[in-house]
Order: sequence, then C-alpha cells, then structure tokens
Amino acid sequence: MKKDIHIPEVSDVGIAIVREADKETQLQIWNVYLVNFREDKLVNTFVSSKGYGLVNNEQKKTVKVNYFLKDIPPKSYKLIEPIIEDVFALSNEYFLTFYIDGVIHDKKFIFVAESIQEDYFSMIDIIGKKGVIIK
Repeated sequence: MKKDIHIPEVSDVGIAIVREADKETQLQIWNVYLVNFREDKLVNTFVSSKGYGLVNNEQKKTVKVNYFLKDIPPKSYKLIEPIIEDVFALSNEYFLTFYIDGVIHDKKFIFVAESIQEDYFSMIDIIGKKGVIIK
C-alpha cells in the first residue's frame, strides 16, 4: 500500500537567514525568509520552526512556533520570523507545507548548530541580500 502513495519531491524553494538593518532602528537584525524560486505560487503555505541541541553539555530546545503564510507568489520571498543570535548554537528546523495544483508538498530544512555565520553566506538574488540558504 505504501508503494501506491505518491510523495512529490519539493524543489525550487528554500529557507534563508539574512542579516539586515532594521527599517526603524537601523540596528543589525537577523530574519528568516521563505524563498519561492518556482514559476508557480505556493498555496496555503504553513511553516513550523523549532530549535534544539546541546549547549554546555545540556539539552536545550526552543518552543515550536507555527506560521500560516497564505500564498507565496512565484519568484518571491516572505518573512517567516526574526531570529536571535542566541539560538545559532542550536540546530534550527523549519518544516514547510504547501499546495501546488491541489497536491500537498512538504519539506524539512535544518540549519545545523553554528552554521549561521558569514563564512557560509551567499547572494540570494530574489531577496537581493547575502545570507545562509538551504534549498
């Protein structure tokens, strides 16, 4: 029976973490974005985020937060959440679910502990800024 279930492969979407200036204060902040590289829109988009891992030999975890982002147009991006540097020592997981043509798609993105740093930045053209991205 499992062989009869079609699980579509998710491609051309990503989660990006970008350091940028806050529009009001001009202070440096970190934001997490969903990036749609696809030619079609993502419908009824839902993202859940959580952090977990060892810090000083103690198991730590953040609360799980859920976001309903509605529809994400083609070749665009949308803010998921701000993120603080304190959780960069943890693995930060984003579980994405959306529909395309009535078919549900989902994918898990994990930024492993200490991976959010300038050494791993690349240009994210759709956003127009540098950051760490997982596709």
